[in-house]
Amino acid sequence: MAAEPAREWSDEQLKSDDLPKKDIIKFIQDNAAHSFLNEHKLLGNIKNVAKTAKKEQLIIAYNQLFESKRFKGTDPVEEVTEQVKAVKIEEKPKEVKTEVVDEGPPKYTKSVLKKGDKTNFPKKGDTVSCWYTGTLEDGTVFDTNIPSVARKKKQAKPLSFKVGMGKVIRGWDEALLTMSKGETAQIEIEPEWAYGKKGLPDSKIPPNAKLIFEVELVSVD
Repeated sequence: MAAEPAREWSDEQLKSDDLPKKDIIKFIQDNAAHSFLNEHKLLGNIKNVAKTAKKEQLIIAYNQLFESKRFKGTDPVEEVTEQVKAVKIEEKPKEVKTEVVDEGPPKYTKSVLKKGDKTNFPKKGDTVSCWYTGTLEDGTVFDTNIPSVARKKKQAKPLSFKVGMGKVIRGWDEALLTMSKGETAQIEIEPEWAYGKKGLPDSKIPPNAKLIFEVELVSVD
């Protein structure tokens, strides 16, 4: 875990018009854990965040960061993510100039319907088991592994796979890493992190479809 950063500005400097919002956003993005940025809606391109965030909100987030000490490296899955980034950079040919590409905000949104244990979060490569129902925006159910008769659920098995390994669509991989065991969430996934421009004709998923899943994370191994 990285050392705790020093406070960059005093309360007076934070409130001063001389200090741009972008500077505060950059400091928080450089030093805060991913879950902290997600909660305060500070993920993504700095210019885009600056358009929507008020300075008062940024000052509150800045102070809360030091009060909660949720700095980079304190999220359970973050260290693995950093290691993966490092490996990807090393795999590129040395003669090619590497450039960090800002993808912008995540291409999914998650709403917690039932809280999990807040302890057992899956890490990249862990095997997770899930019950799920997938619908289109008009409510059409295109896939589910939950039996229509409740008593049959005891005989059925939830979907199991290694998370973060590309075994499922990216929206699932990314969202499940933020869930804890026992949590049920509604996950709305943009086409870019679902089946994209082609869709999935066999499953009645049209091109450029936004998908909505209700997912229960049953177990993490």
